[in-house]
Amino acid sequence: MGKFRFGVNLWRAEDREDWVAKCLSVEAFGYDVISVPDHLGPGRHAPFPALTLAAAVTERVRVGTLVSNVPFYNLALFAREVSTTVKMTGGRLDLGLGAGHMKSEFDDAGLPWTPAKDRIEYLTKSLDHLKEHFADEGITPPPLLLAGNSDGVLSLAARDADIAGFAGLRQAQGRSPGTFRLDDAQRMDERVAFFRSQLDGRDPELNMLVQRVVVTDDRRAAAEAWREEIKDQDDLDVDVLLETPQLLFGTVDEIVRQLRDRRERYGFSYITVFEPMLETFAPVVKELSGQ
Repeated sequence: MGKFRFGVNLWRAEDREDWVAKCLSVEAFGYDVISVPDHLGPGRHAPFPALTLAAAVTERVRVGTLVSNVPFYNLALFAREVSTTVKMTGGRLDLGLGAGHMKSEFDDAGLPWTPAKDRIEYLTKSLDHLKEHFADEGITPPPLLLAGNSDGVLSLAARDADIAGFAGLRQAQGRSPGTFRLDDAQRMDERVAFFRSQLDGRDPELNMLVQRVVVTDDRRAAAEAWREEIKDQDDLDVDVLLETPQLLFGTVDEIVRQLRDRRERYGFSYITVFEPMLETFAPVVKELSGQ
């Protein structure tokens, strides 16, 4: 069972000064990783330039994509981006890869939206291409994080990843692409069990991307608020939500206990929160870092 480490997924910044201030805050609060998602839309940043600056202005934290949407890219050009970022960050890059899940973004980019099987095949091809590129360039490959929820991506992560990423989200059946449901605790048990069945003796780190953190004396009220917010998308009841590993509701001590319990149950030792939860989650980071 690995020691805890913590990351923040930073979404956006108004300008250079704002970005630098956010990165310095992440490091000052004791987090271990600054990650950037790979999405299109207003205010969204290209991940690799943002990560290069993050590494330049900090001293300790690692930086990484969570995750690069591989089907967006020509593989030769993507490999050049990655290898350059490895060099410019002084080897502090964690490379997170995924097969893509938002059809609307492919539409906006003018790229074909292909079946999941084809996108996973392209992700697999990218790993071989990156390995060859790193060897040709004489670069030590960065730690690899593969994130997803399907059998295909989890099998690939079990085979090749240093870190397996779990967001606990699945496409809602009968809804438009990009409409997701949370996996409850039992579904997460099943996904982690499937992943472990594919490991063949390997022992990668497990990352959980937390969807919401609320520090409160009333866990049930926080779960009820979440339930009201997503009622048109999901139908999990409050008691189920309180045990769902992607949601952290309670006092700091209660959240600390939840994370310890979930590390024991699932193996999640690397926890990432979204940017709005940076300060809220910081007391938990202080309590658990290095444990």
